[in-house]
Amino acid sequence: MAHLEVEGSRRVYFEHHRGSGRPVVLVHGWGANARCWDTVAPALRAGGHEVVLLDLRACGRSDNDFEDVSISALGADVALLCERLGLRQPVINGWSLGGAVAVDAAARLGSDAGGLVLSGGATPRYTSAPDWPHGGTLDDVRGVLGGLAADRATTFQGVADAVCAAPVSAEVVRWLWGMFLEMGPRGDDSLWDLAEMDQRETLAGLDLPVLSLHGTDDAFVPFSGAEAAAGLCGDAKLVAFPGCGHAPFLEDRDTYLAELTGFLAR
Repeated sequence: MAHLEVEGSRRVYFEHHRGSGRPVVLVHGWGANARCWDTVAPALRAGGHEVVLLDLRACGRSDNDFEDVSISALGADVALLCERLGLRQPVINGWSLGGAVAVDAAARLGSDAGGLVLSGGATPRYTSAPDWPHGGTLDDVRGVLGGLAADRATTFQGVADAVCAAPVSAEVVRWLWGMFLEMGPRGDDSLWDLAEMDQRETLAGLDLPVLSLHGTDDAFVPFSGAEAAAGLCGDAKLVAFPGCGHAPFLEDRDTYLAELTGFLAR
C-alpha cells in the first residue's frame, strides 16, 4: 500500500493507477473512502486515464489520529499528492465534502490544475447564510454529530439511507454504511469545519473549467446551491440528474460517466 506522510509521521493512504490520458484525482465525501469510486475508477482506467484515489485523514486506510482534519488540511494533502506524483494538469473530482476539498486543492495548485469536477459538491457553502439561502443550518450539523456521539452505527445507517433518491439496491446502501463506519471519530470534526466555512471567494477566483454533476433531489446539498455555485465560476457547466440524490455516480452511472469523460476530453 502507498502512503503520503503528512503532519509528522501520520500517513494518508493513496492509489496511483498510471495511464497515458489526463490524470484524474478522485476525492471521496465525508465518512466514505476511496472505495466509493469503485464503479467510476475502473471505467476511467479503461479509457486510458491516469487515476489517483486517496482516503482522507481519519478515513478508510489512512491514520485516524490526525490533529488537523480541516478542509484546508485535506485540500493541502490532495495538492501535495498531485505534486509528489508529478501529475500534469490533473482534474480534481470531489464528491460531497470532497467537493470543498477539491476546490481548496485546485486553488493551491493554481495553473497546475487542469479542471474541477463537483459531484454533488458541498461548496461553496454547506450551510445557509443570510446571503446564501441554500442548505441546512449549523443546528442540523450539531444534531448529526450529537447522534454520532450517542449511537454511531444507527446514525450512519440513517445517513447511508438518505444518500440516494433514485432506486439502488440494499447492498449499495449497506456498502455505503460500512464505509461510513470505518471513519474514525476525528473525522467528525471535518464536517463541522465544512459547516462553518465559505468558499465563495475561492471558487470565484479559480481560472479553470468546472463541471458540476448534481442530483435534483439531493437531500444534503440542494440543487439550488449547485446552480448558485456554477454562477460564481467563469467557465462552468452544470448537469442536472433528474430524480437523483447525493450520489449521481451510483444512481445514474452511465450518464455520469458520459458527462465526466466528455469533460476530460476537452
